[in-house]
Amino acid sequence: MNEIVKKVKIAEDVFDFWIHSPSVSKEARPGQFVVIRLHEKGERIPLTVADTKPEEGLFRMVVKVVGKTTHELSLKKEGDTILDVVGPLGNPSEIENYGNVLLVGGGVGIATLYPIAKALKEAGNNITTVLGARTKDYLIMVDEFKEISDVLLVTDDGSAGMKGVVTDAMDKLFRERKFDICWAVGPTIMMKFCTLKAREFGVPIWVSLNPIMVDGTGMCGACRVTVSGQIKFACVDGPEFRGEEVDWDELLKRLAQYREQEKISYERFLKTAGESE
Repeated sequence: MNEIVKKVKIAEDVFDFWIHSPSVSKEARPGQFVVIRLHEKGERIPLTVADTKPEEGLFRMVVKVVGKTTHELSLKKEGDTILDVVGPLGNPSEIENYGNVLLVGGGVGIATLYPIAKALKEAGNNITTVLGARTKDYLIMVDEFKEISDVLLVTDDGSAGMKGVVTDAMDKLFRERKFDICWAVGPTIMMKFCTLKAREFGVPIWVSLNPIMVDGTGMCGACRVTVSGQIKFACVDGPEFRGEEVDWDELLKRLAQYREQEKISYERFLKTAGESE
């Protein structure tokens, strides 16, 4: 159980895992996540379910190395196991036939968008996707999105697609055609500015939050966010919220509160571990 059946490096420090877990692969819906723990002394981290193969008992996680635990996970090999996989957790995305849908993904947030895009396509929506990254070497899952949607690529340096940031692409598309709803998933600061751009054009927007989280069941309170002036927990009330209702400045401040401790922990780990493969 929880065996890593397949592992592929798909971009710089980004790894694509298929994990054997019949229950997660059967029950997971677009937008949901799992909480994993690699070993008895490991921390618990939330990771989005990027795809499933229920007939094979497999689910997919796309992971970027950003700290100690994700680095440790990147060193795992096919055939290794993960001690704990809890899930699926969180509420599924609200999938309906909205009409014209704009999806905006940045970094590994692109993987979170993928099952949402597939479900929206199956529901009959016309989908346009903006995929953004620093350079072409950091873009992931482009061909998979091209199979189900029109795709506009954006890179900071112009090495693939449009030069700029994802909100530049949103501005261009909003001026060219009408969209009924939008999703944005990526770094928190990106989702904040995507929300501002969508609000400028009067388009409702969903975002998927990934704050500090421990248990994933609403008990620890670490993932609390302010939404419409009320305290919500991303794990049980989200992870998706309407972007217009999120207190972004508070969320960004909370995300930084353990940065120094996370840095120290990662530096200690790097002294004993090898580089990610």
